[in-house]
Formats: sequence, C-alpha cells, structure tokens
Amino acid sequence: MTEHANPKSEPFSNAEKDPDDWTTGDEKMTGAQASYLKTLSEEAGEPFDDGLTKAEASKAIDALQEKTGRGAG
Repeated sequence: MTEHANPKSEPFSNAEKDPDDWTTGDEKMTGAQASYLKTLSEEAGEPFDDGLTKAEASKAIDALQEKTGRGAG
C-alpha cells in the first residue's frame, strides 16, 4: 500500500502556496492587489509598478509589508 501525503497538510488556498506555484500567477494582478500594493508603495516610498503579475504582486506585497511593518507576523 502506497502512502500518500495527508491532503489536509497540503496548502489549500493560494494564500498558503508559493506564488511561483500558482497556476494563475502569470496573469495580471487583481484590482485588490494593485490597490493594496499602491498604498504600501506610497507608505514605503517605493515606486508602484502597475504591470506586475499576480505572483509578482504577491511577493512585492510581502516585501513591502515587512518594510512598512504592516505584515501579519
């Protein structure tokens, strides 16, 4: 009998998966991502790039959350 990984231990939402593994990661970022990223960019004094993909935007949001102290622990 082959053992399989417990599906409950696997990421079950995009928020828990590496953006590089997202199947839609190369699509244009969502409006919500753009809005939040613009706010974070302004707070951090960083340029806002409106041409990012979903995956790139997620990574940029993570980095800017750390820089601005808005990150969720």
